[in-house]
Amino acid sequence: MLNKLKLLSLLGTGFFMLGCGNGENNENADSFDSETPDGQSGDANEITMWVQFSEESAEGQVMVDSINEFNESNEDGLTASVRYIPRSGAGGGYEDVINAALTTDTLPDVITLDGPNTAAYANSGILQSLDGMLSNVDDFLPSIIEQGTFEDELYAIGFSESSVGVFYNEDMLQEAGIDTSNLPTVDNPWDWNEFNDMLETLHGYFDGPVIDVGFDDQSEWLMYAFSPFVWSAGGEITNESGTESVGYFDSEETASAFDFIQGLVSEGYSTITPVDFGFHTGEYALLLSGSWTIQQLESEYQDIEYGIMPYPVSPETGELVSPTGSWAYGMTTSTDNPEGAAALIDFLTSEEQLYNMSMGNSVLPARQSVADRMLEEVDEPMQVLIEQNSRTGRARPVLINYPQVSRTFQETVTEVSYYEQNPDVSELLDLKAQEIEGHLE
Repeated sequence: MLNKLKLLSLLGTGFFMLGCGNGENNENADSFDSETPDGQSGDANEITMWVQFSEESAEGQVMVDSINEFNESNEDGLTASVRYIPRSGAGGGYEDVINAALTTDTLPDVITLDGPNTAAYANSGILQSLDGMLSNVDDFLPSIIEQGTFEDELYAIGFSESSVGVFYNEDMLQEAGIDTSNLPTVDNPWDWNEFNDMLETLHGYFDGPVIDVGFDDQSEWLMYAFSPFVWSAGGEITNESGTESVGYFDSEETASAFDFIQGLVSEGYSTITPVDFGFHTGEYALLLSGSWTIQQLESEYQDIEYGIMPYPVSPETGELVSPTGSWAYGMTTSTDNPEGAAALIDFLTSEEQLYNMSMGNSVLPARQSVADRMLEEVDEPMQVLIEQNSRTGRARPVLINYPQVSRTFQETVTEVSYYEQNPDVSELLDLKAQEIEGHLE
């Protein structure tokens, strides 16, 4: 019980994954069948599952079809039932219901969880291992396996992926004299110096900030989107075992990444107070964002001619690293039918079902086979994100106290962006490395 109480504390930090398509605000966030408030149905052949999106959403409609197909096609007499519990804008709703179920030991057989929380859930005894229970595991992207693995065992398996790129307004770049036929690619990314040269040209022409990187977003976004700069430079947040940060987060390599990040503001290329939807409305020529922005542009801002560049890379290493991570399925220790629960997860993460989820919800695929298939069917901007993700994606650290570590990283990004108050990046990283180490176990 102590471990579960500790997990409640971790979830209470309000940690959530921003920008990967599940921040819905829904008045029916806690709607469900009032006659079956507990996660377990009492029927050995019924597999219960809770998910963090509404039935009416794009994800929900795919799930409805998938569950119907599972119930009709499985040969073991299993029936799956789903409780849809959308997350609120502040990360509540779903997490609140999970918290309540933890205190009463009424979790369902299967839950969805945000990938970076895997270690906390597994360490607290909420999840049981999926090792040896899933099909064609080698087809999953390495980042999916990395995200869901704790102490060398697989506890969660992602049903989609995510990535971030640099959106560009083609007309604005051409207006500033930039050759859009010679922009960086996943095969040939620009280094930070080349990227800054473009920013300087745009800044000089438009006489103001030209890229929105989300400095104002005080959330998991700052860890998710900015950690790849650290990794590209050869820096780390902790050592491989996740027990030390001093000597890693305060290294010269990490400092070079934060120097680049700070320069975005100190040189006037970006701003800590961007205009809402500034890229969408032509205020900024560039935007650091993910596939959810493709959905917005295609549905609401169709006049913009845009493309996506991959992440810029450290000039010292030339290594392209991109962010990954999204929601995953996990089998709870509360289930009385682990074989049935695993069968449901296995079905929902099959190639066909993951293809349906990715195409139906416009999200990146979790399997390489699905990525290969989608590359033949989606437009170029999504192709860039899929290629970058499958070839260069890296999961965030798998740490029991990940939310606290992430918060310190987020604070570091924010503080370096206030460059006049924090001109010495190395001095700041010395303090933050000690703070992170205090969170490690």
